Amino acid sequence: MKIKGTLIGFTAILMWSLLALMTAASGTMPPFQLSAITFAIGSLPGVLLLVVRPERLKLLRQPAKVWLTGIGGLFGYHFLYFTALRNAPAVEAGLIAYLWPLLIVVGSALLPGERLRWHHLAGALAGLAGTVAIVSRAGISFDGAYLVGYGAAFLCAFTWSGYSLLTRRFEAVSTDVVTGFCLATSILSMLCHLALEQTVWPAGASEWIAIVGLGLMPVGAAFYAWDYGVKAGDIQILGAASYAAPLLSTLILVLFDFAEPSLRIALACLLITGGAALAAKDMIRRRPAAEAPAE
Repeated sequence: MKIKGTLIGFTAILMWSLLALMTAASGTMPPFQLSAITFAIGSLPGVLLLVVRPERLKLLRQPAKVWLTGIGGLFGYHFLYFTALRNAPAVEAGLIAYLWPLLIVVGSALLPGERLRWHHLAGALAGLAGTVAIVSRAGISFDGAYLVGYGAAFLCAFTWSGYSLLTRRFEAVSTDVVTGFCLATSILSMLCHLALEQTVWPAGASEWIAIVGLGLMPVGAAFYAWDYGVKAGDIQILGAASYAAPLLSTLILVLFDFAEPSLRIALACLLITGGAALAAKDMIRRRPAAEAPAE
């Protein structure tokens, strides 16, 4: 079992569970500006490595499809995620966005050589039911005040699941390219910010700390850790472990008073997390292949 790679990959899941909390604590900075600053911070570890070891710059020479997939995934996901948390309650937008593990499982089942089974559909329906529980804040009536936030969260889930499925084709690509993804995402976000948004700076030290924390962990180190983990660790275990992210994210938001505990949120969390685990039943129960005996 590839313990080291798996453990490193798991740290990415832990860091991503802090994404909603840190975004909620970062104040009212508009999405493109927040994305530009956090991705600039997130690129620093990779930039420092390239400065120390300039021979690794050649690893950034990748086909256009690699760059389009990476930048589109990172830029698109985080713009939509920050937009969702700026326009809807953090715990609800976060839970909808965390439909991506479920979408990855269902999407993987539709790939060549795979089959869509009953537990994939049951898990998808459970996730859908959890989402309905979130957006139906007042019984069966939909709260249109959060339409932009909920819509961005849905698109966010589809963007990251699509990115994750597409990157399965690029297993040979070095983790160094993540630095390029982060830098390009930061530049694109800044250009969009200057063209479309009003600059808003953090109101105090706590908001600055949250923004720096975003850049260092869930919008920075997590991408390097995940990339290494899925390439050098056990991707089945990491895939199954990612379904804990919405549960952890919700508990953290409640713990830090960014959300009020309620039966509706508990039910939504149970349905989305449980639905994802059900859809991944085969992945969770799959045993790693036995290692070859030492000679």
